[in-house]
Formats: sequence, structure tokens, C-alpha cells
Amino acid sequence: MPNNWKTYKLGDVADVQNGFAFKSKDLGESGIPVVKIKNIVPPNVTLEGAGYFTGEIDSKLEKYILQRNDFLISMTGSTVNVMSSAVGKMGRYRMDEISLLNQRAGKIYVTNPEKADFDYLCHFMNRYEVHYNLALNATGSANQANISPAQIKDIDLVLPPLQEQRSIASILSALDAKIELNLQQNKTLEEMAMALYKHWFVDFGPFKDGKFIESELGLIPEGWEVKLVDDLFDVVYGAPFKSKLYNENYIGYPLIRIRDLKSGKPQYYTEENHPKKTIIEKGDVLAGMDALFKPYLWSGDRAVLNQRVVYFKPKHEFVSRGFTYEAIKPWLKYFEGAKVGTTVIHLSKGDIDTFKFIFPKNTLQIRNFNIQIESFHEKKVNNYREIETLTTLRDSLLPKLISGEVRVKDIKQEIVKLL
Repeated sequence: MPNNWKTYKLGDVADVQNGFAFKSKDLGESGIPVVKIKNIVPPNVTLEGAGYFTGEIDSKLEKYILQRNDFLISMTGSTVNVMSSAVGKMGRYRMDEISLLNQRAGKIYVTNPEKADFDYLCHFMNRYEVHYNLALNATGSANQANISPAQIKDIDLVLPPLQEQRSIASILSALDAKIELNLQQNKTLEEMAMALYKHWFVDFGPFKDGKFIESELGLIPEGWEVKLVDDLFDVVYGAPFKSKLYNENYIGYPLIRIRDLKSGKPQYYTEENHPKKTIIEKGDVLAGMDALFKPYLWSGDRAVLNQRVVYFKPKHEFVSRGFTYEAIKPWLKYFEGAKVGTTVIHLSKGDIDTFKFIFPKNTLQIRNFNIQIESFHEKKVNNYREIETLTTLRDSLLPKLISGEVRVKDIKQEIVKLL
């Protein structure tokens, strides 16, 4: 570490604010989002599954308002045994609309801007090592571990001179901004693909002036028919793999488990003698069979599927992967809603066998649809690939920059070329 870099306690330059204890009766389906600990998904905050405050913001709630770029930490969670849900997760709030901070989620903010740059502090804190140490020293049970503001403020914080902090933060933030841009592009592409699918296969826009006939799924264009899942797809179910053969050293094939669908950071499986049918390629459409049901795009290289992950493999060239993604989405959503009474919802093979789709007998009719939706699909996959590359670069640069091993002036031009 360079001589003019100093180590402080986080509490010397920053503070932690607890969230508000909202009552369940105050939360509903609409209103102002309430960010809970489950919404902190490093390195960001998501509103997926958030509750909504149905009342008005009064003076007692004003201090709990979250705005873009606020930095949050989970103060309750599991221990180091399950790092994906461990206490001490941190992330930036990147939404433009305001939210409210729930209890056991904390907001970290700078109190001494003359010593600490806020963006630098966020990058320094939002590292695996910091998260691991917090989870390791948490108190409580395995599934209800807790940390206090005092423990958070006791973290050692390495601070270069303020200008160097800003330079480091600018490089890392530029990578984050590019990642965020790709995510926003994919959100737009997803909306465009959904609208295109609805126009063709729900509203039947290109065929609205033709004759319609009755079917078990309602009125459909003449010449179309209801297809079973087996008519259009080979449904490939993942296989059980021996955990002792997992590794994190990039040896063998990536092994995709349910939790890897979201994180995109699977472990690897070293055994070559795996079920060949479980192999998937870049751009294939997958779904998890436990908890949250939704389609996922695999953007990595060749990989293998673990149990409870399913792959919808088109049987015919006229069944595009873009169609696959959109067509299974409403069925997954339907079964997610139908199973809300259980603690952890499960999708069965019997459920998947009931999927039905409306499809034209004359497959030439959807040629233009496939051309358009596949272009959206490919762009999304390529964006996810770039996100993975940029994330890996950012995560590898971060410890080197904050230790002084790599200086900003030595890498700035290379980073600019990537952006």
C-alpha cells in the first residue's frame, strides 16, 4: 500500500441508518416500494418481490426515503454457510423512483466527505471479502444471523488521497454504468419481444381480417391449432451431480443450478461422464422448478444442467428460441400463482406436460415473426455476455486498485477502449 494511503474505521467517515419497522397491514399491492433485505442483490438493489406502502409519507418516514445511488446493507440473513443469502449483503439503489427502507436493512452514508469519496466507499465495501467477514462475525442462528451498526462501522477502510479515490471510483463506476446500460437495453428488448409475441400469438394482429375458429383456448385464426408442449419442445430435465466433483477453478463444464440462473456464476463440474442430454449452449432457454418460476437465457458457453433446472429445446427449426422464451412465460407465471399456498413452490413434470400453445399449421406464416424476435433474442444474449465480461473485469480490478497494486493512470486507456 502506498505510503500516503491511510486506514480508518468506517465509522470515522461514515454512519449507518436503520430502516423503519413497517407493519404488514400498511403494505399492499401498490403504492411506494418498500426495500427489504431480500431486495439487496449485490452489487445492486432490486424491487422484485418488494412490498408497497399504501399510506402517505409523513414527517416520521421522510428519513427512510431512498433515492438513486443510495448504498444499502442487509443486517439480518444467514451465516457464511449460505453466502448467497448471508447477512451483510450490500448494493446500490439505482432506480429513479423513490422507495422506503424497511427494518434490518441499513443505509450507509458518508459523514466526512473531506476524507472519503462516497462512490469509492461503495466500491470498497461492496466486496466479497467484506461481506464474508461480516457474515462470519454475525450473531444469532444459522438462518437468523444479525449484525449491528457498530459492527459495520468497525470495518477497516483503506483511503488513498481524495483525488485518487475519485479516480478509482470513476474507473469502476464507468464499468458499472456500462453494465447498467446493457441491463436497461435488455429490459427494453424484453418489452419489445413481449409486445411482438402478444401481437402475433394473443391478439393475432397479422391475421385479424381472416376467419377465426373455436378451440379449447378460445378463438384462433383458421389454419392454426393447439399444440402440446411435446409437439414443439424436447423438455430436458437436469440430472443429479456429485457435489464432491464441483469446483470453482473453471475446470470442466459450468454446472447450472437454480441459484445460478440469477447469479450467472455457476461452479464447474469436472466429471466428463455426465448425461449428454443435459448439455446446453449459449442462448438456450431454461427455467427453474423451485421458488420463482420464470424463463432464463443462458448466455455462457456450453454447460450442463443440475436437477430441478429444465431446458426447453425446440424440436423444429420454425420454433425459435425467442418464441420459446415468450411462450413458456405465461405458463410459468400461471403455476407460480397457483401454488402460492406453499412455503416453497415447486414445478413438476406433470405441470409442464399441461403447457399448451397456439401455433399455425403453415409454419411459413411466422417466418417474419421469428426473424424479428430472434434479433431481440441474440442482442439480449450478447448483452448478457458483455455484462459477464465487464463484471469479471471490474471484480478483478477492484482489489488491485484499492491496494495500490494497479494505479488508475496505468489502465485508464485500456478501460476507455472497452467502453
